[in-house]
Amino acid sequence: MASRSEVATEPPVVAGPTAARWLAPLRRSVLGAVTEFLDVNCREALYGAHVDIAELVLRGMLAEGKCLRSTYLYLGWQCGARPDAAALRAAASLELLHAFALLQDDVMDESSMRRGRPSAHRAFERWHRERGLPGSSARFGESAAVLLGDLCLVWAEQMLRESGLEEAALARAWPRYDAMRTELAIGQFADLVNDSAGFPDFDDVLDVARRKSGNYTVRRPLEIGAALAGCDDEVIAVLGRYGEAIGEAFQLRDDLLGVFGAPRTTGKPTGTDLVARKATTVVVAGYRLAGGAQQRQFKEFMTAQQLSSDDVTRWQALISEVGTVQRIEDMIHRRFAAAVQALDSLDEARLRPDARSALITMASACTERVS
Repeated sequence: MASRSEVATEPPVVAGPTAARWLAPLRRSVLGAVTEFLDVNCREALYGAHVDIAELVLRGMLAEGKCLRSTYLYLGWQCGARPDAAALRAAASLELLHAFALLQDDVMDESSMRRGRPSAHRAFERWHRERGLPGSSARFGESAAVLLGDLCLVWAEQMLRESGLEEAALARAWPRYDAMRTELAIGQFADLVNDSAGFPDFDDVLDVARRKSGNYTVRRPLEIGAALAGCDDEVIAVLGRYGEAIGEAFQLRDDLLGVFGAPRTTGKPTGTDLVARKATTVVVAGYRLAGGAQQRQFKEFMTAQQLSSDDVTRWQALISEVGTVQRIEDMIHRRFAAAVQALDSLDEARLRPDARSALITMASACTERVS
């Protein structure tokens, strides 16, 4: 990963329609900045926790991230300013915020896997059990993961505050940063009670997805980056419309992967959202599209105490049978088109062609992904 000197002297340039030319180097630079921050600010603190696996768990989680949120913040910055090492560090701080969200989300969802490896609370649980420590290993694992998430939340703000950007730039971003964190937490609250067995309304489910994931993944990082760069209100508003559309499309794709994604691409067992009976957009859309006997089958699956692998396969087939996949794909396509239309409302004087091209490239990456 990149050292501090490499990050400082060679901030990445985001330009052109081919993501391979800039997306991978940007990700490497982001992860390099995060690694440096961990080395300088976090290693000693984690050592003081007397849980030697904590640093390994955190570094493993961060090393395998796709860096979507950091990329969008840096894209927002380049909508109004040139490449800058301090802006890169500011963008990279979102990797720590995302680690916070994942750590706590896995505890709430009782997820056993994350990115192809045991989730943090499972790793902590095993660490506790192998040492024969007193008390419940499962309870210890969950508590340790929550505490590590709390540390990541603190460190994310610290990394942004100490990124090297001017106070005036940070002052423009803090209200949007606070809004993003609040939306994330409120979305998680709503998700706790958004049970598939209650047959929620599709618009309500989409609203939860928007607040919990869509805005937090695309819209807010993009707006924060643009605010840091000093973009005017009109440009930020257009980026917000783009971000809301692509954020929703991202979550719709995520929900499809949660039902049909293969373990080798998602890092999780197939049909994880079905096993958990989560009221995702795919599950609820399928239920609303079904009728008669099909809807009764949906109810049986959605209210079951436990599902076998055969049950999951049958439910997947039922979701496809009623036309759910095409309905969700159409929704993704419409949101992609709306995002491009929003960008088209700005002329080249307000949004440089290279920035526009990069945003469209990222929109494709978010909506066409397989993991």
